[in-house]
Parts: sequence; C-alpha cells; structure tokens
Amino acid sequence: MIKIYKSDVKTEKLSIIKEIEPDCWIDLTNPETKEIDRIVKETEIDKDLILKMLDEEELPRIEVSKNATLIVIDTPFLSDSNHKNKYKTYPLGIIITENNYIITISIKQNNVLEDFRNGSIKTFMTSKKTRFLIQILLKTASSYLKILTHINKDMEEKEKILSKSTQNKHLIGLLDTEKTLVYFITSLKENDTVLDRLSKGNVLPLYEEDIDLLEDTVIEYKQAIEMSGIYKDILSSVTNTYATIVSNNLNMAMKFLAGITIVFSIPTMIASFLGMNVPLGKIATYDFSFLIISILSFVLALVIAYWLKKKDML
Repeated sequence: MIKIYKSDVKTEKLSIIKEIEPDCWIDLTNPETKEIDRIVKETEIDKDLILKMLDEEELPRIEVSKNATLIVIDTPFLSDSNHKNKYKTYPLGIIITENNYIITISIKQNNVLEDFRNGSIKTFMTSKKTRFLIQILLKTASSYLKILTHINKDMEEKEKILSKSTQNKHLIGLLDTEKTLVYFITSLKENDTVLDRLSKGNVLPLYEEDIDLLEDTVIEYKQAIEMSGIYKDILSSVTNTYATIVSNNLNMAMKFLAGITIVFSIPTMIASFLGMNVPLGKIATYDFSFLIISILSFVLALVIAYWLKKKDML
C-alpha cells in the first residue's frame, strides 16, 4: 500500500496527494512490486533500499547510497492480540533522498507513524526531513516507554495473582513478558546506536532548531533502555522466585505424602503380622483382643507421626 502526504508551507496542514512531488512524504506499507517500481522510477533511488526493508529481520543501521540515505530503526508491534503485552519489534525504514523526498517503508501497519498521518504532531512538516526523522525517532522512543509502563502494571498484577496461585499458565505469562523485554532492550540499544551516529551530523545535516529535539530524543532512549533493563531484572528475579516456590511446594507435598504413607503403614503391618496363621498366645483368648490391637496400632501410629512431625518430616 502506498500513500503520499505533503504539508502546506503556509498553513502547515498535512494533506494526501495523488502524485509524487518534491518535499512530499511517501508512506509504503508492505508495498507491491508495481508500487516499488513506481517509487524507484519517480524518485530515482536504488531499488535495493526498498527491497531490503521487506525483510522483517533487518537490523537497525544507516546505509548511504549514491543519492539517498537509508535509516533503519526497530519499532514495537503487538505480536499476538490474544496475549497482553506480548510484543515483537519490526524494522521501519526511512529513506531521505537528495532530490527532496522522504520515504518510509514498513512490512506492517506502523502505529508509530499514525500521529504523523493524522497531523497531530506539532511542528511536523514533510519538507523538514531531518526534523521529521528525529520526530519519528522520538515518537518511537515514546511508544516504547508507554508500552513499558503497561508492562510494569501488568507485572504487578501477575505478582498479586502468583502470590495466591502458582499455576504454570501464570509463570508462562511472565516468560512472555520477559521475552518482550529482551526484544525491547536489543532494539532500543541498536536504535540508540543509530541515533548516536546521526547526532554527529556527518550523515544528515543538523539544524540549530533541531538540536533540542535531538537531545530530548537521546534522553528518551536512555530512559527506555534503563527502564527495560530494570524491569527485566525484576521479572527474572520474580520468575526465579516463584519457580522455586512451586518446586518447594511440590517437595513439601511429596514429603507429606511420604510421611502419611509411613504412619498408615504401621497398622497395616501389624494387621498383616497378626493375620498370619500362627499362635497369638493369651491375647487371642481375650474378648476385646481386636479392640486392644487396634488401639495399640493407633497409638503406635500416633507416636510415629509425632516423631516425624518433630523431625519436620511431616
């Protein structure tokens, strides 16, 4: 899918246009071959720059071509709508050409760009390409921070659940969240590397009015990286703790069952001995012999149970 946007210089309003014009923004989402050919023909960029972005494993980096610069960053996507906070990261490519075009390419509908599409980003102009790039980076960092806030709340809710129930499904939910954090940490660090290279000013020209925005973006990424690391450490600790609790509960259950088996085996063993076809002496002549033997077996079982309890084996 292809959409073309352009900001009006006077009103600064964003509108959708049909034809590709200088200073326009070309938004590509999982483009078809004919759409790619059209972009390549009208913008005169290297086709490989677009084709590379159709690979979901493309890593964040900066690639300079003969007449265009490709900046690749990772953006968060909800990978499974049936699972809360189960995210992956997918690449977003931004191509800035020397003949005044800016092109964004994503294999999935990218929510990071949604605020730009509906014109809700202040000071956004398609003609200001360096600023647009920095704004995309800042919006991406803000998206990570927003998701991390939800993840933190979700972790607290799961901890409350686990304090009452340590079922496998709850632990698996924590593992899914931990997997998300691993994706985030890796992608944020790689995005930060891209941002660091851009901040040196030797890839794209930096303008004085964009310096403050760039500094804010750097701070946002540092904060997102730190938060992801802290949450991952907390989650790893929580997961290990509750995994140990589950294991201890199982051991306690097995210990209790073993102790009960020993206690109940005493009357059974006595009954087995007395049930043999052997002389029992005078005890066999008593009217209450069965009751006496039962009471003795019960008392002996209680003594064994008390001893096991004292040794913390029951």
